[in-house]
Amino acid sequence: MFSGWRLTGLAGAVVVALAAAAFALAPEPVEGARMAIRLTARTSLALFLPAFAASALVRLFPSAPTRWLRRNRRYLGVAFAVSHGVHLAAIITLAQLDFAVFLRLTNVVTYLGGGLAYGFILAMTLTSFDRPARLIGLRAWRLLHRTGIWYIWLSFALNFGKRVPISAAYLLPVALIALAALLRLTGGFRSGKRDDEGVSPPADPVEPRA
Repeated sequence: MFSGWRLTGLAGAVVVALAAAAFALAPEPVEGARMAIRLTARTSLALFLPAFAASALVRLFPSAPTRWLRRNRRYLGVAFAVSHGVHLAAIITLAQLDFAVFLRLTNVVTYLGGGLAYGFILAMTLTSFDRPARLIGLRAWRLLHRTGIWYIWLSFALNFGKRVPISAAYLLPVALIALAALLRLTGGFRSGKRDDEGVSPPADPVEPRA
């Protein structure tokens, strides 16, 4: 089973290949960009949720797979950042191809909310490496990752949730998003700890390394 940075590299390569295929196979470039945006929103969610719920899963259902998941949550988190970087590239491509369509699909709330999410993603990705994590200190690291991971969760919940009236197909991702939050909170309460105490900086000796 892939672990560590090989897992990040494989996941990132798959996301890039899928987005490129979606763009290339579309009947016209604007639709290709929109397909790539929708696809990478899903791949980002698929990578985010396991990292988000990893600590809770190992507390609630201790096993080899859940321990593997907890060991690799940092690498899944960085893979999520790669996926959402491709997502941003697809959004920029759409804006360049047809700015009128881009404006119709976005608004000020999108810019502010999405911009803050990307700010958290960038900061959390940088501090997923040992040296930047040590530079900001443990307290700041925990605050950043605790706040950021819940903000990103909320962004997914809102963005997928608002599409449920458009298509019932969005009920499944919304249910998974809600389940991940329930697992995280339940895992924290059952262990007698806050839901965020499973978050450990890269160099924390308590955290198993891949």
